[in-house]
Amino acid sequence: MCGIVGYIGEKVATPILINGLKKLEYRGYDSAGIAIFDKGNLDVIKCKGRLASLEEKVEKDTPDGTIGIGHTRWATHGEPNDINSHPHISHSGKIAVVHNGIIENYMKLKEFLQSKGFNFVSDTDTEVVAHLVEYHYKGDLVQAVMESINELEGSYALGVICKDCSDVFVAARKDSPLIVGLGKGENFIASDIPAILEYTRDIYILEDKEVVVLKKDEVQVFNIHGAEVKKDIFHVNWDVAAAEKSGYEHFMMKEMCEEPKVIRDTINPRIKDGKIVLDDIKITPEDLKNIEKVYIVACGTAYHAGVVGKYIIEKLARIPVEVDVASEFRYRDPLVGDKNLVIIISQSGETIDTLFALRESKKRGARVLSIVNVVGSSIARESHDVLYTWAGPEIAVASTKAYNTQLAALYLVALDFAYKKGTMDEEAYARTIEELKNLPAALEQVLANKEVIQKFASQHYNAKSTFFIGRGLDYALSMEGSLKLKEISYIHSEAYAGGELKHGTIALIEKGTLVICPMTQESLLEKMISNIKEVKARGAVVLAITQERNKEVEKAADIVVYVPDVDSLIAPVVAVTPMQLFAYYMAVEKGCDVDKPRNLAKSVTVE
Repeated sequence: MCGIVGYIGEKVATPILINGLKKLEYRGYDSAGIAIFDKGNLDVIKCKGRLASLEEKVEKDTPDGTIGIGHTRWATHGEPNDINSHPHISHSGKIAVVHNGIIENYMKLKEFLQSKGFNFVSDTDTEVVAHLVEYHYKGDLVQAVMESINELEGSYALGVICKDCSDVFVAARKDSPLIVGLGKGENFIASDIPAILEYTRDIYILEDKEVVVLKKDEVQVFNIHGAEVKKDIFHVNWDVAAAEKSGYEHFMMKEMCEEPKVIRDTINPRIKDGKIVLDDIKITPEDLKNIEKVYIVACGTAYHAGVVGKYIIEKLARIPVEVDVASEFRYRDPLVGDKNLVIIISQSGETIDTLFALRESKKRGARVLSIVNVVGSSIARESHDVLYTWAGPEIAVASTKAYNTQLAALYLVALDFAYKKGTMDEEAYARTIEELKNLPAALEQVLANKEVIQKFASQHYNAKSTFFIGRGLDYALSMEGSLKLKEISYIHSEAYAGGELKHGTIALIEKGTLVICPMTQESLLEKMISNIKEVKARGAVVLAITQERNKEVEKAADIVVYVPDVDSLIAPVVAVTPMQLFAYYMAVEKGCDVDKPRNLAKSVTVE
């Protein structure tokens, strides 16, 4: 979950590293640091806190070397402080290392290295790597890195520079993302594309256990056995502005405002002549006949999208669906085999638990379809079929537009399956496709009326505890709305199925308790109005979210936020946005750091 960047070329490395780390700070911001090869020495500057603290230190004494590595940290081993910050230096000061991942056998390696006279100063697992590379170093840095990673257990993306090497640095990866940027007279490494997008659009995507040797005008990639690997160049077509705030106060607001566009980009190219056409999914009608059950596996926000996916795939395609948290799925000996389809959902395509769940599923013979946002990511490459969401870069830690596009992708899959299986008549199929095509316009209306939510948040941001209740698809929405509020405002929040209130939950409702009720399912509207009356009778303050046609909700709720009159089936794509806005405005009113909430990172690449 940490961010890594590296540079070698003819320019001063420091400002390039700092700029790259700014684009990666969403991956972790407990501490930051750089190591620069400068006039035969390794200059290391690092400190606890946000990148701004590092910038202040660098301004006072800027190394002017042209080789360097940088790191922004999400703490795993050892508390956030100056000593535990990366880069870490080896025993003699000869080797500097940055690392994303977890070295699982670090204690065993630490004991061995201590027996050889190596002294440790930090509490991190990464310091082991620096000492281990020095232990193996006999004048050949590449060989030393290869021998070292053969002894490492766990996950890693590494950047390594050496005091003896004035024209080269080395990087390697296993189960943690790392890309190589290819420039003219300069080359880069980074954990993610935005870090180097300003400098190059041509990249190599490294595979597990590949080692890359970078010089200013040459890049070589080797496998773990030392054989050179020929890589295809991947050209990034993102607009540089996609990774910038573009005048918005926060990335999160910018990304919510991009939801109409990214929904359009995700849906429209897949609708041709009134039919869903998913060119990258080769699942035939015959394949669908042999699928006895679908498993949707994901983490966090993507898991909540999967819960919506369960409802719509079962309803439209009539295939049983089970939704599982990836970190649980992979360890519970799942009953997955060749008659199952596993749908993997991940924004980054690098979520470690989800990636391992994918591998476990393939090992057991299941077919894997991934829904991801990042082209060429590990999950995309290792899946049998892939459906990209085209959300573009999402920088804010709390996911918004990526979630909406994941929902859109799931609707496309459900409709495609239903059509191929014949479980949906032509009229309903055509009507639902038209509803999907109208989603961008509906989202534009929601965003245009966000002041109602802003005003409500300004009146209730001091809430100590908030409850989200819903039924059917609205319960799935409640789970995501609750998570958003917790993530960025730090207000305790829980989501409950409306029908469960009387089974214990209602004991928590008292005077002034804030309750948010998505109410988009026509067949369940009266039931939810009853639930509102139950919590109102006990003193709750209720914000309801529903379609414009449901005016009767005004008689029950304190405040009603209306969304356009979309069909109940696809309402989650539109109705989640008001809950995202609610979480955003609550956090802003409290003075929270919306884009970088405490203790969190964007891409969870460690267990």
